[in-house]
Amino acid sequence: MKPFMDDNFLLNSETAIDLYHSFAKDMPIIDYHCHLSPQEIYENKTFRNITDVWLSGDHYKWRALRSNGVEEQLITGDADDRSKFDAWAATVPVTLGNPLYQWSHLELRRFFGIEELINTGNAEAIWEKAN
Repeated sequence: MKPFMDDNFLLNSETAIDLYHSFAKDMPIIDYHCHLSPQEIYENKTFRNITDVWLSGDHYKWRALRSNGVEEQLITGDADDRSKFDAWAATVPVTLGNPLYQWSHLELRRFFGIEELINTGNAEAIWEKAN
């Protein structure tokens, strides 16, 4: 069985694997539909922590949190960043089947080198490593 998220994640043919690793892998990502403000990108904003970059402006994650019954204080409210992160760590496992599940793990892997599946049991370790 193929691992969930290896170096060939979502690459389903030898041609796709070759094209990605030979040409696309090290190219910059140009994403016209991202959740970062163009001003923040231009100013090279430094984020406080993973909550700030991951949850501060992502309405898709907010919707998943709300669907999981999370109180608004832990989404867009005045709760501390760690509490908001913990709420997201509890929500990610219930997003299985939603692209948020894959996106979250892909971001953890590519940008932070974290290969574990995020959940409440390892949220503290992931928080520490990502920050």
